Amino acid sequence: MLLHIPAVLDLATVKACRERLDQADWLDGRITAGSQSAKVKNNQQLANDEANAVAVRAVILAALAKNDLFFSAALPKRIFPPLFNRYGEGMGFGMHVDNAMRRITDTGEWVRSDLSATLFFSEPDEYDGGELVIEDTYGVHEVKLAAGDMVLYPSSSLHRVEPITRGHRVASFMWLQSMIKDGTERGLLFDLDRNIRQLRQDMGDTETAISMTGIYHNLLRKWGDI
Repeated sequence: MLLHIPAVLDLATVKACRERLDQADWLDGRITAGSQSAKVKNNQQLANDEANAVAVRAVILAALAKNDLFFSAALPKRIFPPLFNRYGEGMGFGMHVDNAMRRITDTGEWVRSDLSATLFFSEPDEYDGGELVIEDTYGVHEVKLAAGDMVLYPSSSLHRVEPITRGHRVASFMWLQSMIKDGTERGLLFDLDRNIRQLRQDMGDTETAISMTGIYHNLLRKWGDI
């Protein structure tokens, strides 16, 4: 499942965060790359404890905690603390797959990467190139979203960032471990939840809506792992 989540951050929040990120101390992006990714990675990144990164990370996590679409699609159990990257002219990230397991430096806790996410802080007209290209069983998808929007996709997907030919592309990226490990089961729950919400919006809390809600929670109980 590849999902566009609009307006995770509103424009005022994006502007404030971008001001902080533009003032930050950017480093070589290979600091978090695995052995294979390091060969194809050419970008800049912020250290985990960089002051601006810490501040913007808190804003992102607070916004995600209130985003119903994100929760419904991801059913997050753990979120690897959001990281930040920047691509300038000539920079890109070749085809790769994300590491299956990630260790949180501060806590030592491991996170299984079921889902990957990119939250954009640059508007599409600020740069040329820089598309996030994701390959899955349904084909090849090019993603270039408005600032404040997020894309959520399976971490098992092959993906790359096309080289930048003009401007800068600034984004946050993160990995999530879901309460539902199986992607097919997670997708079914997401579809069921969306249909229940639409049914309740159109018809109210009918007997059918209540029954379907019970089915949803029983499936979540059966498949979920917390």
